[in-house]
Formats: sequence, C-alpha cells, structure tokens
Amino acid sequence: MALPQSSNPPTSRKPALRLVKTTNLDRDEWLEVRKGGIGSSDAGAAVGLNPYKSQLQLWMEKTGRDANLPKTDPNDETSPMYWGTLLEPIVAAHYTRRTSNRVRRINAVLQHPDEPWMLANIDREVTGAPDVQILECKTAGINGARLWKDGVPEYVQIQVMHQLAVTGKQAADVAVLLGGQDLQVHRIERDEALIQRLIELERKFWRYVVDDVAPPADGSDSADTALRALYPQDSGQTLDLSADFAMSGVFSDLLAVRQVLGQQNQLEAQLKQRIQQHMGDATKALFETGEVTWKRSKDSQVLDAARLCKDEPELARCFMTNRPGSRRFLVTG
Repeated sequence: MALPQSSNPPTSRKPALRLVKTTNLDRDEWLEVRKGGIGSSDAGAAVGLNPYKSQLQLWMEKTGRDANLPKTDPNDETSPMYWGTLLEPIVAAHYTRRTSNRVRRINAVLQHPDEPWMLANIDREVTGAPDVQILECKTAGINGARLWKDGVPEYVQIQVMHQLAVTGKQAADVAVLLGGQDLQVHRIERDEALIQRLIELERKFWRYVVDDVAPPADGSDSADTALRALYPQDSGQTLDLSADFAMSGVFSDLLAVRQVLGQQNQLEAQLKQRIQQHMGDATKALFETGEVTWKRSKDSQVLDAARLCKDEPELARCFMTNRPGSRRFLVTG
C-alpha cells in the first residue's frame, strides 16, 4: 500500500465528533472505549501493515479474547511505551521550539462523523498555523531508529492518515526523537485517494469484528503469539481434513515449503562449515563483501539440577514451580 505525499487542496469537511472526554478516564476505561472501534494507533494493524501487531492479534483485542495475550505494563521502565509516554510532552515542547507552532492537548476520543467505528486520539492540536493542524509525537530507541532511516515508517503514516480522515484536517507533523538526541519533524499531507482506500480496508477488518470471525493469520510472530493465546490447550480430538480439498492443498504446500527450507538449511550448513574449516583457529575472516567471526564464548556456571535433585531432593522440592506446557506443532508426511 503506497503512501505518496499529496498536494490535494483543502475541501469542506465535517469535523470530528467528541465521543468521550478522557480527562477523568483511567487506563482501563480508556481501553474499553477503544474496543468500540479502530483507533489511529490500530490502523496499521487493521490493514496488515504494522510490523509489531497482526490483524489477528488486533481482532482478539477488539473482541475481548486478549486475556491470554502478553500485556505491556505502562509502568515498566524497560518498555518503549513507558518512555514514549514520559517523553511525549518534551517532544511536543521541542517541536514548538523548533517550528514556533503552538500546540495544545485534545482531551477526548474523537469519532469520524460518518464512520462511527473510526476513532482517534490526537497527541496535540496545532493552533494558529495555516498549513498544519495535528502533531503526532514519537520516540525511537537505538533499535527502533532504524525504521526511520528512510523517513516516517509506513505504519506511522497510516496512523496519521487515519487521524486526518477522522478529523477532516489537511496536514499533520510527526515529531520523532531518535536515540534520545535527534529530533526530526516530518510533514504528512492529506491524501483523499489514500484515505478512501484506508477506510475500505479498515471497514473490511471491522467486519471481522462485527461478524465475530477471525481474520486469517499472516505468518508473523504476532499472529503466532495470538494463536497460542487463542488456543492454549488441545482437546485430544482428531480432526479429519482428508476430504477438505482447500486445507489438504495448504498441507501439501506446507510439506513442499519445508522440503525446500530443509535443502536450503543443509546448503547453508555446508557453506558455513567450509568457511570454518578454512579458518581453523582464526578468530575472524575478511571477504570482499563482508566478514565473519568464530569466537569462543566465555565460560559460565550453571545449576546442575539433576545432581541437586539426586543429592538434596528435599531442598530441590522447595524450589520447584509449575511451568505451563505449550502446544507443539509437529508435521508428518
């Protein structure tokens, strides 16, 4: 889904509705309101373009099936969410310092005037500037900064375009603090054709929610996590799909792909071993297009659990804990 910049002239558009004031809402109440529609931060996942969240995981959240999904603790100081929330006012203040544009909070969940399932939370409203009306504040650490090397990541562009769709506004600035010291400001203009396509795709996802039908898994880590949370235990039942031509085709494709991957993995191992054999006891090897290292890791101490259980069974029993089992997907064919 391409996201070109647009020079579309402003047209008369309906303003967003203020669905709920957020001034006195706690986090749980705010999350419950968000379940009633697709918010701007949901938009990338809803159309299948969020690298961190799949459609399936988002569907589970919207339909109340997310109890077993991993939850981010907003007070966890190792979480990007924690630092993003903490630094948002600082990013907004430095945006004003950089651009001279004044900003203010909008303490409400906004709703599209014609598509009631389209919601948006706006970080800041830009006031007194004729060419921009919305500010989206972002932070990215060392690892996340790589997604910004070519400009605003696609899923963030979709988030902002969703905000422009809901509010009827013409342009938004994205202010991002990279690595804690590099503030960048990117302008995103409203694109009517893209907004219409975005609404179509989001409406298609919302239909999954309304019909209570799961969207297809997309092969991502997020979808894998979602499936494990959705079906944590097996029933012991055998499902006979031998007469289901569609699923039998999927299984045949899976076998074919696994065969190709097995051959590629073997080839990779052979090539790696040729280099290792040529290196001998060398630590590093240089090539025209790159380099490899073959180092021994540091020695470490580990607990000999088997010996502890044998020699001190009572002591070992005091430190035993139950670890939930997980389902294993084994293929025979």
